[in-house]
Amino acid sequence: MALLPARERLTRITTLGLPIMGGMLSQSLLNLIDAAMVGSLGSEALAGVGLGSYANFMAVALVMGLGAGVQAMVARRKGAGATGEIAGPLNEGLLIALLLAIPLTLIGWTQADAIIRFLADDPAVVEVGTHYFQWRVLAIAAVGANFAFRGYWNGIHNAGRYLQILVIMHLANIGISYGLIFGHFGLPQMGAEGSGAGTAIAMLIGCALYFATTLYSGRKHGFLRARPRWRDIRAMLRLAVPNSLQQFFFATGITTLFWIIAQIGTDELAIAHVLINLALFLILPGVGLGMAATTLVSHSLGQNDAEEAYRWGWDVVRVAACTLFLLGMPFWLAPHLILGLFTPDADLIALGEWPLRITGLGMSLDATALVLTQALLGAGASRTVMGVNMGSQWLLFLPCAYLIGPVLGGGLLAVWLLQSVYRCINSLIFAFMWRRRHWAAIDI
Repeated sequence: MALLPARERLTRITTLGLPIMGGMLSQSLLNLIDAAMVGSLGSEALAGVGLGSYANFMAVALVMGLGAGVQAMVARRKGAGATGEIAGPLNEGLLIALLLAIPLTLIGWTQADAIIRFLADDPAVVEVGTHYFQWRVLAIAAVGANFAFRGYWNGIHNAGRYLQILVIMHLANIGISYGLIFGHFGLPQMGAEGSGAGTAIAMLIGCALYFATTLYSGRKHGFLRARPRWRDIRAMLRLAVPNSLQQFFFATGITTLFWIIAQIGTDELAIAHVLINLALFLILPGVGLGMAATTLVSHSLGQNDAEEAYRWGWDVVRVAACTLFLLGMPFWLAPHLILGLFTPDADLIALGEWPLRITGLGMSLDATALVLTQALLGAGASRTVMGVNMGSQWLLFLPCAYLIGPVLGGGLLAVWLLQSVYRCINSLIFAFMWRRRHWAAIDI
């Protein structure tokens, strides 16, 4: 078998996947720039922002499933030729996002101190994390809407529009956050808290741009032309809720991992925030290619071609594995240089050097899980995906990480090694599921 698919199929994957990958890479770069700016304020600020950002991840995870649900249903309707109904899932996704965001925002804002204090004991870390988290939860409704819009644009094979808006949003985020952190451009100096405020403002800007653009060009697909029907809302919830729950438990797992690392030490917690953002630099492009697989698989199933859908899954896995290998090379060749961009502390760099090498070396093996997770979502197998990811994370990885790290004294390196093993197990499980093809009979 060739390393990459045939040229025609590779062209189709890259045409659809590169804009999504670009968007994911821009998100990764934003996270890294944010970490670099906050890292100059000290390890407590870096640790506090890390806790606040992953606590926020838990909150927004409950609306993130809307993106995959909207994308799968939009692509299926496009494949079936139902032009006037293509944007129907987007209408339902926006309504659900708003209804979910209201209680999540209220709970997050009022309980921020209790949530962050539960995760860390260091008063300086708790103060930074609380204020950062409060700013971020103000944008939950915008985040949910942005995921729904992303699903629509990716589902109609126009990921370039999604990328354009995302880049504008990220540039705004960098500029506003920089001004608020350090007090430039006439903005107040808010320190690490300014990073959260800048991100929230940028999310609202992105939502406004998505809405205006879709209102202009999406009316022919039915955008805001009809009130969402309860039958269609239930269909969207059947797809979105399992994926949102999976994202929520994954986010809760990441936050639990931060709590586990906090038991090891504040320095380990600070460098772990950098390491996870660096890992996301590799993971998110893989997820982006997986989202291309979502559209290709769902579109093929809309045309009743299960064999073509099966081939698309494996073709995208091959492209993702090669891409992640190339992107990960600097991580294992020069980890100390990369970590030096985020902190001048030699002790923190030494703590993170080998975990970063492991991240770079192991990411190609993770490509199968990253892509086939999204491909299975495109086929409608959201409950199965949720079960596998939740089971492997909560029944295997997190209990073992707590045992190996804080209890047995294995430290950060042992926890990172275990994380790579768990991701490889996930890849094997999803590969087996894809080969069985039970997903081909699911109706959405």
